[in-house]
Amino acid sequence: MIKKFIRKILGVKDDGRDPTQAVILGPDEHKIDPRNVSRNAVTVTQTLQEAGFKAFVVGGAVRDLLLGVKPKDFDIATDATPEQVKRLFRRAFIIGRRFQIVHVMFGQDLLEVTTFRGNGSDNAPKDEHGRVLRDNNFGPQHEDAARRDFTINAMYYDPATQTVLDYHGGIEDIRAKTLRIIGVPEARYREDPVRMLRVVRFAAKLGFTIEPTTRAPIPVMAPLIDNVPAARVFDEMLKLLLSGHALACLKELRSAGLHHGLLPLLDVVLEQPIGMKFVTLALESTDGRVKAGKGVSPGFLFASLLWHQVLEKWNAYRAAGESPIPALHLAADDVLETQTENLALQRRIATDMRDIWAMQPRFERRTGKSPYKLLEHPRFRAGYDFLLLRCESGELPGEIGEWWTSFYAAEGGEREALLAAANARPRNGETGTGQKRKRPPRRGPRRSNAEGAASAQGGGEE
Repeated sequence: MIKKFIRKILGVKDDGRDPTQAVILGPDEHKIDPRNVSRNAVTVTQTLQEAGFKAFVVGGAVRDLLLGVKPKDFDIATDATPEQVKRLFRRAFIIGRRFQIVHVMFGQDLLEVTTFRGNGSDNAPKDEHGRVLRDNNFGPQHEDAARRDFTINAMYYDPATQTVLDYHGGIEDIRAKTLRIIGVPEARYREDPVRMLRVVRFAAKLGFTIEPTTRAPIPVMAPLIDNVPAARVFDEMLKLLLSGHALACLKELRSAGLHHGLLPLLDVVLEQPIGMKFVTLALESTDGRVKAGKGVSPGFLFASLLWHQVLEKWNAYRAAGESPIPALHLAADDVLETQTENLALQRRIATDMRDIWAMQPRFERRTGKSPYKLLEHPRFRAGYDFLLLRCESGELPGEIGEWWTSFYAAEGGEREALLAAANARPRNGETGTGQKRKRPPRRGPRRSNAEGAASAQGGGEE
């Protein structure tokens, strides 16, 4: 009775189930389609089992299989040690210091194999905030299940017998569309603060509701994310933004109080009509490409998210008397320096962002050879797509985007005619007499700027 009362106070789910005993679900109960299971995953589990070890598909792959979705990645859990796993496969590599795992390669396909973790985390090295720094204690399967983050990620599937092992009621939570952390939420978040980002990502991606006791500590414990290595936070943010539900994820981040220190500018951007529309268009474009199975450039994505911070600083430098182009470079330097500290932006991504931003003033110069030189820029398509987003959001006149769409598609003499027309056109939409010029009727169907950005986001790297 006392244990039940304490578990209730701490918000730990207590349904009377013995956490050392799994509920075993057969094919008729879980309804997993074996055709959705990777052949390489079957090969790995079969090889380990034939060598006398236990081996299961685990985690997000099982969750997706139960939801009727074919997983993109397959993780394997086993009672074999990393060294024992490595010996069984020709292309296998032990990686990781904090948690040792084995990467097993089949061509370009990579599978992660982990050894069941034990409950030795109490003795594992931790920082002053309780974050586990290193933990390679191995143990039985039921302890491994208790070490996993959420109930829906703590199930094991055996392709050989087509059975699912469920230690923490994960199947019930999947059916109820509920995200529930295993154990005491505060302790689990303290062990690994990135779990707070993961619960937001899963909630937005799956359309699940975060169980109240799982959600409650997040706003208070959010500052713990500052103690996580920036590179790891960046990896998690990239997963979140490339989940196919980026806009929903960012809204959930703000709702949970997790945006501070990650992308705090979103508070400002999403409260300004133009900024909000720009970011919304960029994220909708990204989500559309992810769902269509197309590639997305992280450089384009972060350039979009941080653009209005660059724009604000660019305007400030120009107001202080700096020339437009140097002012833009100074603004980009300021933003990248700050965000590199916060998010550990890789140099390649930062370079792509800088190129996209630096091209923007050049799109407004439609004289001489400038447009032709801009077409030759290796990142032209990314810069052009970015320009279309600016026009679509109302930041720039739509006529600029339309002109570049025509110029990009035209050839030879057609481009010369477009340049001549642009140079003959009075500035600021006025006629030579100072009266407002009437806009000519549009010819043919107009291509949506958002469609243009979605068609080749990230520089047409398909």
